[in-house]
Amino acid sequence: MPNVSRISTDQLVRRLEQVSAFQFWNVLSDEYFKGELIPGSLRVPVDTVGREAGRLGLPQNAEIIVYCAGPTCPSSTQAGETLMALGYTNVKAYEGGLEEWKASGRPVAQLMASGAE
Repeated sequence: MPNVSRISTDQLVRRLEQVSAFQFWNVLSDEYFKGELIPGSLRVPVDTVGREAGRLGLPQNAEIIVYCAGPTCPSSTQAGETLMALGYTNVKAYEGGLEEWKASGRPVAQLMASGAE
């Protein structure tokens, strides 16, 4: 299986500034997700990426960028490999993750809880 392509913070910022549509997912598992998202991204836990791609009816060539906590977090690679195994051909992992994004002084969004526990 081919490796998941990686993109840097600068490449991600340039991609976010473009108008064309793409999927941008925070794939941290529920265990590690702390409510923070890079603005413009959606919350799609790593164990649900295949199901979510199917639910959205994404074409096999859809651009999907995934990220997790940081360079040592395996969730983005795992999510990318899952998507590629399902036939998605334009999958990238943001290698710096939330850690590098925040360290570079960029904003984060907070995902609000949807209900009381």
